Amino acid sequence: MHIEPAFLFDLDGTLVDSVYQHVLAWKTALDAEGIEISVWRIHRKIGMSGGLFTHQLLRETEVEIDPERMERLRWRHAEAYRRYASDINALPGARKLLAWLAESATPWAIATSGRMETAAVNLAALDVDPRQTIVITRDQVKYAKPDPDLFLAAAARLETPIENAFVVGDSIWDMLAATRCRALGVGLLSGGYGSDELRQAGAVRVYEDPADLLFHIDELGGRR
Repeated sequence: MHIEPAFLFDLDGTLVDSVYQHVLAWKTALDAEGIEISVWRIHRKIGMSGGLFTHQLLRETEVEIDPERMERLRWRHAEAYRRYASDINALPGARKLLAWLAESATPWAIATSGRMETAAVNLAALDVDPRQTIVITRDQVKYAKPDPDLFLAAAARLETPIENAFVVGDSIWDMLAATRCRALGVGLLSGGYGSDELRQAGAVRVYEDPADLLFHIDELGGRR
């Protein structure tokens, strides 16, 4: 019996070169609220849910973040991020990878912790139409990464068992979520996390970027 693989992709730092734009957008939002935090600390949190992001900020800065302030931060971040739209591009090989999967009839979907208000910028850079492609955003699930809800929802939309899926992401939060839902995690270095970090979080393979993943697609059950 042959098990057909499916691919569930994170978006920021995995298919689109947008991690550092998110970092700067969050820095802009936090500065506007008078919350001081180093840029590197923000980077380490990109990819997790907004709620967990703000809870960790609270612990690190001891600043009170009530629901009203949280919503204001989210709005400021989205507004700042959209200003970077012209600087956001698909990562090397991302479009070719998705095209190859489509041509080979290999199921794939996108699952991102971002809400559509920011994900739309990335999808446009990737030339992906969410009306024709399965895209799961934070708006559609109760919890985001490191909870596995996004990937479970994407697998359900594809009508494929989560155990047959590869979760492809650039952060430890993607790998932790993959482990929790019994999918196989595949890490990419294109978001700034190191190979050892990704492997320690559960990645079974690590590649440089989407182009490198496509080059080694046979390692993941793809047939070229």
